[in-house]
Amino acid sequence: MMTKKYDQPDAMIFDMDGTLFRTETILIDAYYRMFDSLRDEKLYEGETPPVENILNSLGMLLAAIWKRVMPDASEETHRRADDLLLEYEIDELKNGKPELYEGVEETLRILKERGIRLFVASNGLEPYVKDVAYYTGIKPLFEDLYSAGEYKTASKVELVRLLLEKHQIRSAWMVGDRSSDMEAALGNNLIAVGCDYAKFRSSGELKDADLRITSFSDILNHLV
Repeated sequence: MMTKKYDQPDAMIFDMDGTLFRTETILIDAYYRMFDSLRDEKLYEGETPPVENILNSLGMLLAAIWKRVMPDASEETHRRADDLLLEYEIDELKNGKPELYEGVEETLRILKERGIRLFVASNGLEPYVKDVAYYTGIKPLFEDLYSAGEYKTASKVELVRLLLEKHQIRSAWMVGDRSSDMEAALGNNLIAVGCDYAKFRSSGELKDADLRITSFSDILNHLV
């Protein structure tokens, strides 16, 4: 089968979790610590929900994640969970072993050397997105990092639109592993690249992708 190729775009916009970053390398421990703290603070009772509930929700806004993970908990509990998870994830970033997917840094460097402008667009909180980029060593490769937490956007379509307008980008690829990434591409007339290696997604989430990659470095094979 011939590899589908496209002209080089002005820019590539990447999701963070499940695309560049192996989120589970810090999230699992932070998740369990968060629920221990919620119980200590009398904001949550009962057993910790299966960690798969949050892993399968990555890419969603936090407010939507908590409605899935602990639907019966109060709004106060959800907002406290925002703060605790961020605190513990950053602690894990500083003291743990955060991992990028294989080939991410090397491939980003090649893309940048080819003159492609690189950006991140994530539905995460601002400190989290910026700290992941910093502690994994890839922050200098990006022109800018956009997060829903910083720009208070209700969807990734809106977040990516802001990015495109601010940086006057004419052509771009949106690279991600969830349906929100595909929607962001379609909603802004971008090439949609579906990352099919994190395995957090549900069936059918990448159905609208223009192309799929099974390893990060495979993106290079689709450039003319």
